[in-house]
This record gives sequence, structure tokens and C-alpha cells, in this order.
Amino acid sequence: MRTPPELFRAAARLDPARPFLTFYDDVTGERVELSYTTTDNWVAKTANLVIEDLGADPGERVALFLPTHWQSVVIYLACWTAGVVAAPGADPAHCAHAVADPEHVEELAACPGGRLLVPLRPMGARALELPVGVLDYAAEVPAQPDRFHAAPPPTAEDPALERDGAVFTAGQVVAAARQAAADLGLHAGSRLLVETDLATAAGLSTALLAPLAVGASVVLCRNLDPAALARRIEAERVTDRLLSTR
Repeated sequence: MRTPPELFRAAARLDPARPFLTFYDDVTGERVELSYTTTDNWVAKTANLVIEDLGADPGERVALFLPTHWQSVVIYLACWTAGVVAAPGADPAHCAHAVADPEHVEELAACPGGRLLVPLRPMGARALELPVGVLDYAAEVPAQPDRFHAAPPPTAEDPALERDGAVFTAGQVVAAARQAAADLGLHAGSRLLVETDLATAAGLSTALLAPLAVGASVVLCRNLDPAALARRIEAERVTDRLLSTR
């Protein structure tokens, strides 16, 4: 287990049907639950989209401008599965491709390569407006193949994450994930509730990497309503929580 995709596959083997990610948005009223099997399917489809439709090659940098959302988690995993470098907040003018939500359409326009808009609308609805030359994630991903085969698969030595100009290999990402899990005291039976900005280093570690390292599950909250917290902790059988990591 030397790369993030290998971590995911190892965690999935424990029980593919169990929840991996439960997402809440208390503004839109959304609740989306993904098992390991369903997440794997979304990741495969998205990795195919990144390579075939966006046109990314392994090792290329993909600028990401995405909020805390279940589709953002899928896109990070898909980038690592496809062997491309996830570069949250990077200068899109100097990246091969860019993926963004509707609030960052200007960043998409600055990218010289493939550009992908993630509408983030409830029920997977398509974008209300789509700039010329930009792909709509919601429209394109359903038709992608359900399996992804990287040739060759990413290795621990391959670059996987760029943040603030520093590049981290897949092996370094895995090592950081394991350390974060140890720091948080997570294990395979943990169910972690987090309200965190995925674009930050702490957010990515707590909401995705640390739970993935030990096969834990995540309750990811956006626009968390404090009045709903106690009820949610009980309903989702939360064992650990980490709020407002920004």
C-alpha cells in the first residue's frame, strides 16, 4: 500500500458495501452516502474522464478549485488513480488542465489545456451555464466506463500532490495519511465527522487521507448547522469529530 489508490483498494477489501463517505450540506439539504463500492465506481468513471476527455497525461498537473463536497473527494482520488498531480489552488495558467466549481470559472478560463466544470448541483444536475470550451462533469461522467486501467499504474515515486509550490510523491502522501490517522487515533471502525475545507492541507488530511489510511469512514459536512450537530452525531453513529479545520 504505497499509493493512495492502493490505500483505497485495501480499505475497500475489508467490506466493500460499508459506507466510506456520507456528505451533508445544511444549506441545500443534501445527504449523499457512498459505499466503498460506489466510490470506486465514481472514481473509475472520473479517472477515465480525466484521461480520455480532459486529455490529461500521467504526471501532468491539474489545478483544482473545489469546495468541501463528496464529488471533490472523488476527483482527488481519480487524479491519483489516473497518475496525474492534484494541484489545489495552483496557478491555472501554469497547469496542464483545470477543474473547478462554478465560483471559479475565471480560473478555468486562465488554463491553456483541458477545462472541467463541476456544477455541484443537487441530484447530479447539469450546469446551468457552460462556458465555451469547458466540459460539464455532470454531463460527461455518467457515460464513462465503470473500470479504469492505468498503464502503467502509478508508483510511490510518482508525483501526486502539489501545494504551495511543493510537490509530494504518492509515497509521501501515503506516509502523511498514516501519520495523520495515528495523530487522530483513527482505526478501521472509526466514523469521523468533519467540517473542513478540503482545499487546505489539514482539510485534505482529516477528511480523506487519514480515514483512508485505516479504512475508517467519514461524515463530511458543508455549511454545518450547529443545531443539527448532536442529532447527526447520534444518527450517523459518529465516534470521532473534528470541526472547523481551516
